[in-house]
Parts: sequence; C-alpha cells; structure tokens
Amino acid sequence: MKNKISLIIVTTVMTVTMLTACSGNNESTNGTTAKPDNEKGSTALKTLRFATWDTGDALKIEQDIAKKFEANHPGTKVQVEAYADGFDQKLAAGFGATNPPDVMYMWDFPTYHQSLEPLNSYADSDADLKKDDFYSGLFNYATIDNNLYGIPAGFTTRVVYYNKKMFDDAKIPYPKDGWTWDEFQEISKQLTDKTKKQYGFGVRAENDTYDLQGFVWSNGSSYISDDGKTIEGYMNSSETAGVIQMFGDMLKNGSAVLAGGKGQQSGEDIFKAGKIAMWESGIWPLESFKQAGIDVGTVEMPAFPGKQVKGVVAESALSIAKDSKQKDLAWEFIKYYVSNEAIKMRVADLPVRLSVVEELKKDQDPLYKPYYTMLERSDNTPAFLLNAKWNEVNRQLSAAVEAVMHGSNAQEALNQAVKDSERYLK
Repeated sequence: MKNKISLIIVTTVMTVTMLTACSGNNESTNGTTAKPDNEKGSTALKTLRFATWDTGDALKIEQDIAKKFEANHPGTKVQVEAYADGFDQKLAAGFGATNPPDVMYMWDFPTYHQSLEPLNSYADSDADLKKDDFYSGLFNYATIDNNLYGIPAGFTTRVVYYNKKMFDDAKIPYPKDGWTWDEFQEISKQLTDKTKKQYGFGVRAENDTYDLQGFVWSNGSSYISDDGKTIEGYMNSSETAGVIQMFGDMLKNGSAVLAGGKGQQSGEDIFKAGKIAMWESGIWPLESFKQAGIDVGTVEMPAFPGKQVKGVVAESALSIAKDSKQKDLAWEFIKYYVSNEAIKMRVADLPVRLSVVEELKKDQDPLYKPYYTMLERSDNTPAFLLNAKWNEVNRQLSAAVEAVMHGSNAQEALNQAVKDSERYLK
C-alpha cells in the first residue's frame, strides 16, 4: 500500500520512453498483442495493463492473481506493470499521452479523478461485486463530487504498537482499548531510561499531516471546515494546536525521542532494536516487527478526556482509466481482484470484505482487532478530499508541525501557517 505519493510532471521525451518500456515491443496502443501469422486459427490476444506501486512479495502475489484471472478468461493477458517509486511519474506520463494502463492502484483521487472512469454505474448495477460486503466507509475515500472512482482493495488504520518485553521488564500492564492520552504520556515517562538510551515513544521528525488528522479529529477539531472553504479556527484551533504541542512537549520532557530525521534511524528500526516501547503506525511494519523477534502487541489509539477516539484510513483502491479501450474487461479484473479468493491471497493487506474478515476471524485476533476497531471510528473526511488546493495549504501545515517537533510553539506556528495559506483558498 502506498503511504506517500508526490506528483511529478515529466517531459514529453520521458513520457514516450516510459510508455515504450511499459508496453513492450509487441503491443499496440489499443491493448492488443498480435499473434504471429504462422499460428493457424489464432486470434488476437487482449492485453490488460495493470499498474501497481508494489514490489517484492506483494508484487509476486499480484502477478499470481493476474495468472488466475487469465486462466478464467482465455484470450486475455494481464500485463502487471510495477512502477514502484516511479508510480506517479509513469502514471502521469501515461495519462498525458492518452495511453495509460487500463487498471491501476489509486489513492490520490483529487489529483487524478478527471482521468479516471466513474464507477458508480458498475458498482451499483453489478450484483457480483457484492458492494454491501465491503466496509462502507472505505468508499468515501474514493469518491469525489458524488462520483466513485475506485473500488477498495486494501486499507490500514493506525494503531499503537507496544513491546511486551519492555512493559514486562518495567512491570507495567499492557495498554488496553479505552486508555487515554494522559495514561499514554505517563506510561511513556515510566518506560524512559536515558542511561540506556531507551524511550517510551518515538515521535517522527517529519510527520505526515494526513496521519495526524486522526488525533486532531479525536480532540474535536479538524484542519478545515466540512465545506472545504475555511481553515481559520480549524487548522489553528486550540484543539489542533494541543495535539501537535503534546508531541512536542514529550520531546522536550524527554519521554519521547525524535525518529527518522536527518542522520537518525527510523522509528521502526528503533522499535525493532528495543529502544522505544511504543510506536504509532499502520499495518506496514507489523511483519518486520515479528521477523525481528519482537513480542509485539497492538492497541487502539488513546482518547482525549470526554471525547470519542477517531481514526484515519490509508486506502488503496483500483481504478479504471477514462482512456481505456476495454473498460468492461478492466471491470471484470477489478471484481476478481477484490473477490474473496484474491483478497485471501493478498496476505499483506487487511481484508476489505466483511465476509473475509469473519471467515479469517481477523477482527477477533488481538493483534489485528485494533485496526478494525479504528476503522469503525474512521468516518471523518480527510482535508485533501475537501479542497482541491489542499496540497498548497499542506506545505505550510507540514512546515509548522516540523517546527513544533524542533521546539517551536504549536499555536504560534499554526497561526502563521493559516496566515500563509489563506491566499490559496480565495
């Protein structure tokens, strides 16, 4: 699943080069590969292009899914195009040349939706999709102006990981769902021993403001008004500032350590080394924690006094290019990709179907249950879906948050960020 993607515009020359590399020598621009003339009775082989940002084991699974789809659709070849870190460049190049992949992973719908095929009619009229079997909130993240542009394929919410051994050694009970931020901070202090370079928690030097939204919502605020027009009194509210300041204060009082900055180890690596007792993230590092031999637990996010815990979703969806010449075939591929069979093959993803979760008992496994508890709490709309110019605003917000992590006052930094951002909302 893609955690961060930044759109980069490439030159025409690069576009042609990349498209040639992606499509192969025998493919025509309409997605059909011609069979050699000496193959009697042969017909054209339909080639469906599928672009993914995944690599490694996740990519291998996607290739296996493609082969199963081919077996069920004779005469079809699914060309899996692994764009990896070049995902945005290659996708932008394909759209720019009106020759994009037919199907692609997607999360940044505000940036790309005009190049994507609306899927409302497909999703609403095709009973085979079993739309009601999905966690309904996931569709919100793929919807712009009431048009659905992606079918949920995977997701993660965010949880607190904790090192059970470090808690046991300090004779501190494991945290439980329903705990508070006050309890979190107190535990972090108790688990900090600077003589051992051991800390209760790791705070990112460069925080993704998207991920911080869950904390802001939990404290009763947001970055922007629900209509997407106002940031004054939202992005710099006392509640928003209080969340950011809390992490800055933990760094100041020494109960947390800065992670992932220039010349510093990532929080995941520090956690695996047994030097921080708690770490906040999505599903991505869980397997590496297990492989490192960490006896790890997970728990839902803490609550602010008298307020409901809220979460934010990182979602991967599958979309169809508006310029695709074979949208019906692309839809059939998407349906298979989000079928129970294919979902169970993608072991690194959290299942998006209720029936699969129930069958695998994921929501009953103590290690995975908090992700689904947080999903039920993730019904707010992220800022980037509310305003088309959010990227410009977010640059100021990100700079303010980073400044707080290095000692600045949160209220002052956010006031300045709002002042510097207002011109983008006019």
